[in-house]
Amino acid sequence: MSQEVRKWFDRKKAERIVPVLQKAGYVVHLVEDLAEAKAKVLELIPEGASITLGGSAAIAEMGLIEVFRSPKYKLFDRYQKLPFIPDRVEIMRQGMLADYLVTGCNAITTNGELVNRDCTGNRVAGMIFGPRNVLIITGVNKIVHNIDEAFRRIKEIAAPMNAKRLGTHKTPCLETGLCGDCEAKDRLCNYTTIIHNGRKFPGRITIVLVAAPVGF
Repeated sequence: MSQEVRKWFDRKKAERIVPVLQKAGYVVHLVEDLAEAKAKVLELIPEGASITLGGSAAIAEMGLIEVFRSPKYKLFDRYQKLPFIPDRVEIMRQGMLADYLVTGCNAITTNGELVNRDCTGNRVAGMIFGPRNVLIITGVNKIVHNIDEAFRRIKEIAAPMNAKRLGTHKTPCLETGLCGDCEAKDRLCNYTTIIHNGRKFPGRITIVLVAAPVGF
């Protein structure tokens, strides 16, 4: 019964934000779970398209990296075992001209703002400008009331949990689980962006909203 209540609650939360996001100029697809989200993403991206990826727990969980490595697509594969500088950074740079950026989102406000914080900057840069199309896969756990809450969510949840997920950045939050607003060389939180709406380039940003918690 508790799972049914949670599912009902998450669905209602998702239904409330959909018209807000549409009014803000985004294309929105509401789906039930990650399996349906994966199917929707593959439906939206035609074969032969070039694709770049933003770091995302959801993308990894959905197995999209392996799918996009298929000869059906041209993947700017920054996940190869190559030196970060210059090889993987160069792949990220080339990916700025991809047909599609597929990524997640750190927080969505009830006004329709998309708030993100990034380590390298390729993800947030591509969300703003570069790739012709942006597909954002996100869940209802990312919905917050305002920008201040978005920053709080990123600091208290997304940053330490992503540090743990990656395990390669030696930051204080990896040890404590708490953001210390560090000055560590491996700091994950280097670039913060707010997308206020998607009206400048109609149809460019598509949000695949899962009526359930997704990622961190």
